[in-house]
Amino acid sequence: MRATSVRPITDLKTHTKDVLDEAVRTGEPILITQNGRARVVVIDAKRHDDTQATLAMLKLLAQSQDSLARGDRTFSGDEVRRRANAAIVRSARR
Repeated sequence: MRATSVRPITDLKTHTKDVLDEAVRTGEPILITQNGRARVVVIDAKRHDDTQATLAMLKLLAQSQDSLARGDRTFSGDEVRRRANAAIVRSARR
């Protein structure tokens, strides 16, 4: 976990607005610790959405590689783009 800021949970409790503002302003994750150990990560909603879209694309790529290795049917570039966009839309709804 690479976070530009590490803060104790007491900061989140007492300075919630400041922690949220920092996450939005920097666009970087903030690692929240409890008893000196990593507990949760606070990230900006846009970064979260971008990450989910990236994960959806990576999942499609892995599925494509598995399908190709099995000798399954291949798809045109247009069909791949259509399916990828549909997966991104589905992931954004979650």
